Amino acid sequence: MMKIDKDVIAENDNKALIGSLNQIDKVIAVMSGKGGVGKSTFTALIAASLARSGYKVGILDADITGPSQARVFGLKPDGLHSTEFGLEPVITRSGIKMISINFLLPNEDDPVIWRGPLLAGAVKQFWEEVDWQDLDYLVVDLPPGTGDVPLTVLQSIPVDGLVIVSSPQDLALMVVKKAIKMAAKMKVPILGLVENMSEVVCSHCGETLKIFGPGQGEKVAAEMNISFLGSLPWDQNLNEHLDTGRVEFYLSSRADQIMENILAQLPQNQQ
Repeated sequence: MMKIDKDVIAENDNKALIGSLNQIDKVIAVMSGKGGVGKSTFTALIAASLARSGYKVGILDADITGPSQARVFGLKPDGLHSTEFGLEPVITRSGIKMISINFLLPNEDDPVIWRGPLLAGAVKQFWEEVDWQDLDYLVVDLPPGTGDVPLTVLQSIPVDGLVIVSSPQDLALMVVKKAIKMAAKMKVPILGLVENMSEVVCSHCGETLKIFGPGQGEKVAAEMNISFLGSLPWDQNLNEHLDTGRVEFYLSSRADQIMENILAQLPQNQQ
């Protein structure tokens, strides 16, 4: 079993230097109540949108058992280099700094079969022992649900705001309320709710189809007293960008607008 520890991160005696240069202005965590709603896709889209706007951006892939950020950005497992200040994150083609368990696996499809404490410990090390240096925004891709890893992130990382991602199905919306209630109990600011796969536009006739039922995100956000940040359609073009590792080159005015809505909810942008 692979273990991430300080011997992997630095081969010098001055451990006090690890992470000492990090200056991260804002941390945004992306969460969902269940898998399959596009949480990781949205994490990638928002990070890419922030980078295009000129911000210094990082992605912490905290979904240890189901990491996908490296793949959608076209990054292959190739080990990680270290300095006296910690692990060096991998840089995407548009300059986004990224850390993911996949960079430490021999093959990207090798499973990580760990119990909760090991998973949570790895995420803490990704926060504390990576040489992030200066970032305007660090976007954290949380695993779905309300288990050990989301709990660890919300307890040990200074999250400035949480974005909840759901889809129109009743089941997804029922479960997402659990995530919202978890964040509220832990007093983590919720920036709002995004509804993914809200519709699909037929490529042949142009008809808009509600394949997962009518959108309910705005209604649920109102019921839970949080902001509705917007909705994203199901888009075959996006799927092709994800599959070919080119997500940062996908352009979406709706994703950019959601990014602006998120920034408007952060404390630094409140008047």
